[in-house]
Amino acid sequence: MTHRRSILLSAMVLAVMSATPAWAQKKIVVGFAQVGAESEWRTANTNSIKETAAKEGIELKFADAQQKQENQIKAIRSFIAQKVDVIAFAPVVNTGWDTVLKEAKAAKIPVILTDRSVETKDESLYLSFLGSDFMEEGRKAGRWLLEKAKTMKGEINVVELQGTVGSAPAIERKKGFEEIIKANPNIKIIRSQTGDFTRAKGKEVMEAFLKAEGKKINVLYAHNDDMAIGAIQAIEEAGMKPVKDITIISVDAVKGAFEAMMAGKMDVSVECNPLLGPQLFAAVKDVVAGKTIPRRIVTQEGVYTMDMAAKEFPNRKY
Repeated sequence: MTHRRSILLSAMVLAVMSATPAWAQKKIVVGFAQVGAESEWRTANTNSIKETAAKEGIELKFADAQQKQENQIKAIRSFIAQKVDVIAFAPVVNTGWDTVLKEAKAAKIPVILTDRSVETKDESLYLSFLGSDFMEEGRKAGRWLLEKAKTMKGEINVVELQGTVGSAPAIERKKGFEEIIKANPNIKIIRSQTGDFTRAKGKEVMEAFLKAEGKKINVLYAHNDDMAIGAIQAIEEAGMKPVKDITIISVDAVKGAFEAMMAGKMDVSVECNPLLGPQLFAAVKDVVAGKTIPRRIVTQEGVYTMDMAAKEFPNRKY
């Protein structure tokens, strides 16, 4: 009887294992190469990825590239050597990834891009891109300014704080914004320079804009909230009032932006949702289970104005 029970038990274990998906039988290992920690947005993005991986029981090998492409490439090569199941990364810049992505493909390790895309002639080098539509974010900022311009007289001089040179959000937020503001010939970008997505650089560049253009500046368009907040400090130190003297348009909609809007120092922030962890690891599980995932996974986002800030602020998770 004991022998018979042993056979039955073994058969039951085999049946359970065969009914269990492959990804549930062993721990999934994911290598993730992050841009860095340049902003509130990036911190929230990193936390979402780490927390979701832990919640889902996924082993996460995390690398912080400190905003350097060479560091991300080293991290990806390390993930390949470690034979992780999936590689995910947020590219620092758009170009220069083909060689390392070919190495991942040769190793049969699928790659998912998060937050930012890459430029490549061979799109088979990555499986999917999960993130925001940066062009549309720029368009949303432009549409808001077109409406605002109806209440403004004469020429509307815009200074622009761009994100990291060569990065997808910097390129596309600029293009989308310019595409829309063309509809009003009074709106002109008179200065445009990178603030590298950081608060300190945003302040430094805005100080230079103010020295060069002074009261000619009517509008600031910042590619992220951290740069906008740095610029607001520069505006106030120059004896001017944000919103009243210079209209402030930004992107991200992090808590810092809501605090600025509630203080009457920022007009509007276009949302860029950093909480990509749940969508990323749902895609990872599908990939490991052999399922097909969409080529493009877009996050849902809104636009928040100063008069909406106090009501929305308690709901913000980042």
